[in-house]
Parts: sequence; C-alpha cells; structure tokens
Amino acid sequence: MQRRGPLLVEGPVEVELEDGTTVRSDRFRVALCTCRRSRRYPWCDTSHRDRSRNQQGGQEQKDREGK
Repeated sequence: MQRRGPLLVEGPVEVELEDGTTVRSDRFRVALCTCRRSRRYPWCDTSHRDRSRNQQGGQEQKDREGK
C-alpha cells in the first residue's frame, strides 16, 4: 500500500461503512480511498492527487525561499 494512494483490491468487493451500511462493487479491481478526501468514499476518486500536488508545490516554494 502506498502512503498517499488508494488500496487496490481484487473484486468483487463488499465494504461495510462506519454507519453499518454496506456498499458493493462488482468490478474486477477497485481502489479503496485511504485519505478520506474522496467524494465517492469508500471508492477512490483520485482526490489525494490534488493534495499531493499542493503539498509538493508548497515545499518547492519553501525551498526557493530558503526555509
């Protein structure tokens, strides 16, 4: 599992959410969100990519400023 990415699971998959409801995907492989930013939670919608880019951009600016 990558720290900043989804958990890839071979399907079909059934996931029980915190509130007790169950969601199902019949796809042969699914990406489960691990960052909780997805608008389609528990399925990954790649929202983690925006956060990663913003963090990298912020670090590059700090590097340029010598911080």
